[in-house]
Amino acid sequence: MSTQFVKSERLQKLPPYLFAEIDKKKKAAIAAGRDVINLGVGDPDRPTPPSIINSLQKHVENPAFHQYALDQGAPELRQSIATFCKSRYGIDLDPNSEILPLIGSKEGIAHFPLAVLNPGDISLVPDPCYPVYRSSSMFAGADVYTMPLEPKLGFLPDIDAIPADVFTRARLMFLNYPNNPTGGVADLPFFEKVVNLAKTHNLTIAQDAAYNEMYFDHPAPSILQVPGAKDVAIEFHSLSKTFNMTGWRVGFAIGGAPQIAALGQVKANCDSGIFTAIQFAGKTALDEYDTLTPPIRALYKERRDAFVAGLKKLGWEVKAPEATFYVWIPCPKGYTSTELCGRLLDEANVVTTPGLGFGHTTDGYIRVALTVETPRLLEAIDRISKLSL
Repeated sequence: MSTQFVKSERLQKLPPYLFAEIDKKKKAAIAAGRDVINLGVGDPDRPTPPSIINSLQKHVENPAFHQYALDQGAPELRQSIATFCKSRYGIDLDPNSEILPLIGSKEGIAHFPLAVLNPGDISLVPDPCYPVYRSSSMFAGADVYTMPLEPKLGFLPDIDAIPADVFTRARLMFLNYPNNPTGGVADLPFFEKVVNLAKTHNLTIAQDAAYNEMYFDHPAPSILQVPGAKDVAIEFHSLSKTFNMTGWRVGFAIGGAPQIAALGQVKANCDSGIFTAIQFAGKTALDEYDTLTPPIRALYKERRDAFVAGLKKLGWEVKAPEATFYVWIPCPKGYTSTELCGRLLDEANVVTTPGLGFGHTTDGYIRVALTVETPRLLEAIDRISKLSL
């Protein structure tokens, strides 16, 4: 007699992972022979810059790099991260205690709640958000308190509206600026307010800065530029979108030594670090930041401007994002996000992402990723124009 496998309660509590569901529907449409324009998942369509590829090819030949990587990451990469952060943000970081390379920032974000939260604690999570903030908090046994991102505040949370009793159990607050999916940005005064809040209530701030280098007009700040922020904050950076390296899986965390050490302790029990040759390719990327990133930002600005202008000509109310390669679009009256995405896929062969997948408060929006060439974006606009919405 066979027994039936039953997955854990923590997995049963999770909704289906958003991007996996979108990918499934997209693949079904492509398999049916339809010409699909995929504006769903945020994966850059341009190749990784040649100098980064050449660096990997060079370092993969080193036999020493075929062994286990150091838990702390290669010292050469940590030094390049420190140099980059000093140049870009004016932040002084100790490469030995305040920097930790990651197997992509998603990995570090998913592990960090295990370093901070105990069962029964509260994790403050924005809504909408990258789903990993919520799921990783639940895996750590915490309760999730939702912080709606307010359009009238530029998609910042109204932290003054959080009830006082929530702070008695709150131990972690997730932030993400520039924001996925809204494209909202935060300034230093907001970060200063959050740091002061964290010090008052014994909170740790986890700021996801994966899109910090994908700005258009004004460079995005780091929360660690706020004096005293290292006492309460850790920030997660990614090379994925910055350098078209999503598949390489390399990012880093920066912050106070205790937070970095706690994350490192979790990782030491879960993984064996990034392939060292990839770390040296990541070092090349950061060392060449000033050369490599301006053309990438210019490309997405061109796409943003063309796509947003096209939607506005159709009468859609949409705001051009100040950062990220996402456009956060209010649904036409009478549509939920799921209904609108369904029509766009079924009738226009355009894949978009329903806002409902990012949270409970955002069923009135869809997200578009500007990850196809401008002519295809304009073709998507043309297809949408033929629908009666």
